[in-house]
Amino acid sequence: MKFVLTAIDAKYIHTGLAVYSLKSYAGKELQGHIELAEYTINQRMEQILADLYRRKPDVIGFSCYIWNFSLVKRLIREFSKLLPDVPVWLGGPEVSYEYQNIFEDIPEVTGVMVGEGEETFRELLMAYVEAERKAEDTEEERAVRAVRNAEEGAAENSGEVEDKKGAAKAGEAAGRQKNLRVLSLKIPGTATREGFFGARNALDMDSLPFYYEELGEDEREQGRHKIIYYESGRGCPFRCSYCLSSIEKQVRLRDAALVEKELLYFLDRKVKQVKFIDRTFNCDREHALSIWRFLSENDNGVTNFHFEIAAELLTREELEVFSKMRRGLIQLEIGVQTTNRETLRAIHRPGDLEKCKRTVRAISETGNIHQHLDLIAGLPFEDLKSFRNSFNEVFAMAPHQIQLGFLKVLKGSEIYERAEEYGIVCQSEPPYEMLYTKWLSYEDVLELKRVEEMVELFYNSSQFCHTMSALLTLFESPYDMFLALAEYYEKRGFPVNSPSRNHRYEIVLEFVKSLKVGERAEELFGELLTFDVYLREKAKSRPAFSRDIRSFTQKIILFYRQQEKGSDLLPDYVEKGYDGRQMMRMTHVDVFRYPVWDKEWLDGLRMDEIYPGQERFILFDYEKRNPLTYEAEFMLIEI
Repeated sequence: MKFVLTAIDAKYIHTGLAVYSLKSYAGKELQGHIELAEYTINQRMEQILADLYRRKPDVIGFSCYIWNFSLVKRLIREFSKLLPDVPVWLGGPEVSYEYQNIFEDIPEVTGVMVGEGEETFRELLMAYVEAERKAEDTEEERAVRAVRNAEEGAAENSGEVEDKKGAAKAGEAAGRQKNLRVLSLKIPGTATREGFFGARNALDMDSLPFYYEELGEDEREQGRHKIIYYESGRGCPFRCSYCLSSIEKQVRLRDAALVEKELLYFLDRKVKQVKFIDRTFNCDREHALSIWRFLSENDNGVTNFHFEIAAELLTREELEVFSKMRRGLIQLEIGVQTTNRETLRAIHRPGDLEKCKRTVRAISETGNIHQHLDLIAGLPFEDLKSFRNSFNEVFAMAPHQIQLGFLKVLKGSEIYERAEEYGIVCQSEPPYEMLYTKWLSYEDVLELKRVEEMVELFYNSSQFCHTMSALLTLFESPYDMFLALAEYYEKRGFPVNSPSRNHRYEIVLEFVKSLKVGERAEELFGELLTFDVYLREKAKSRPAFSRDIRSFTQKIILFYRQQEKGSDLLPDYVEKGYDGRQMMRMTHVDVFRYPVWDKEWLDGLRMDEIYPGQERFILFDYEKRNPLTYEAEFMLIEI
């Protein structure tokens, strides 16, 4: 009996943690009956369908989320045409809260695993294995009788006997599948057309096996190129009205000693990134602190760990641990969501906003940790003016990235139940994103979408850091700057998804010129963009907007020749025996007349008071990069 568990991830680098956990929890005696099938939403439906058909499952299950459910529904309808006798089971947050509607919407579905699935799946699998065993016992007896009758009959040749044997075996397989399809199962944690058979008690987190140790070598090798998902706890103490984690009132944590042992498995193998999927990882201070200390003390110099936290819960003790970490060891995702006090009360987020701001700044001052701050558009009581203010306040915290998201009205959440009260109208299909609210029109939402695109291109990409600092001084607020960029893109018809980074640099300079800031300011922005280009990479050809520095070529060549003899600036290159020509290919020297590298100077910039100074030389070293921004290390040098 083969039960195929199907995960359809949002991206190739993601991992379908749920199906791996189900297989692992089923135990070694049952794992031989489980086959994992993992795909992405970017694959063609026909391709996935063909692969599932070739696997010839006796039972199939799908892990359902907002990002894949539309595709899952299409797959089920087509799959059931090809293998109509195969039972189809669903599980996951997308089907756990309105399972009554599933059987009407997708009549091909046999049942739904509601809520936490490990124990439910194990019992379900055992029921199918046992049903197949009993069916095989009786079918084998019938097959033996059929073959015996064929052999004893008046068959004219052996070919007729073989035909009857084959027909008996085919009938056996078809009968087994038919029996599995009509099997009446009443397992706790499941729902079928017969009803819901009761909720399960929450699992003890320590009872969950560590599934990564059970992976085959091929699976482990594939995993090295993906984000590794890990959970040390389930549930959340907060009651955010838009989040499904608020439904589970209890926070359950895995024993910290067990967590540390499992993290050591990743550290020893130097995986690239481990992403904790715990909601509010630091809700239990001692649990979080012990794990952060462990990571700091056992750092392998490679692996990055991602945590979703509440900044206002951090204390000086955690900040002290952060300050001693390797730069890039951890990254933090902080859900600010809004700075509107009335909105915060409505969505049940009682956090201390001022403390959150202070903590984010304190983390930034360590210089060690990438911070990613979240905002949600479409929450109750927040109109466009209020959201603009929220965006500007979050921008002032200077995170490395700002995730400007849009409210998703999830089945089972409080916001879903109160959508009519709040005038929230959302998409009918996943991801159920808000279209408009009582406070935010669809026209407003379209404006926010345009701003989001510009934030992704020019802020979150970390490709325009110095240019954006200077550009911001030309506008009343960060929101206004990104909105102006969005309007310029729209007016000129520029494609947002242009793959050419150089094209985006040129667009920014054109945008600056359209603001009519004067020749010196345009010259300054030409140098800023040049600086940002070379911070990221040694360009194969010099950008068209960059200053001509050919008159300095001989001086720069002489500088590199001098470094061959022994260099305090490039000691690693000298140690490896590189000559000046090789150093020149692996690094870059450029010339600037404005202090474009100085963030403090840029923050206080006044366009009517800028004047070019003497030429200064900057050396960019691409062998040394900031792991938080991927910027090359740079230094002022004398030539």
